Amino acid sequence: MKSVAALALASALLAAAAVPASAAAPDRTSPARQRPAFLEPRDLPPHPSSPWTAGPVTAGAPDPLPFCVGEALPASIARHRVFSTELDAGASQVVVVERDAARARSLASLWNKAIRGCAGRVEQEDPQTRAEGRDLGRVPVQDGARLYGVHTAHDFGATDVHLFAVGRDGRTVTVVTWGSMGDFDDAPVAAFRKTARTAVNRLG
Repeated sequence: MKSVAALALASALLAAAAVPASAAAPDRTSPARQRPAFLEPRDLPPHPSSPWTAGPVTAGAPDPLPFCVGEALPASIARHRVFSTELDAGASQVVVVERDAARARSLASLWNKAIRGCAGRVEQEDPQTRAEGRDLGRVPVQDGARLYGVHTAHDFGATDVHLFAVGRDGRTVTVVTWGSMGDFDDAPVAAFRKTARTAVNRLG
């Protein structure tokens, strides 16, 4: 039986590849309301054999929800974009504009806490899965960003690795997720750090 983590990655990658029009209607707000700007495919860590493609910027949270942080997303005020490759990698960005900086700090703290506790939750929910979480450090950009990694290994042989960036600029918060088959040795941490910096710089 496939694990919760494996199914989460598979569902996310399938959803990213499909991006059906009915589930991902573009945000039709005026140009003045298009801020903050989202990542573009070229801003993601290069995939070794497949280019990134992006769905439209869409109101709400991604469906399915991103691994580790999905349940902490306030869908009613979130906007998101889903990215995919032709192979085994997927990514997403969620942006929330809060009423003030204090609420934005609280939301960023909630997302950080959810990611830090993700490996423990995975193992508790699925005894056939071993999970390891890593704090990959801060990114000095705007009001700050932090990187994390989570690796899952399943009894049936599959291994997945995920990277996360949580960042804030004033009252705007973003979380960027990246996932692929593999382990920490396969994770493009340095390139993802640049992705996180770009994402937060575009929030203003």
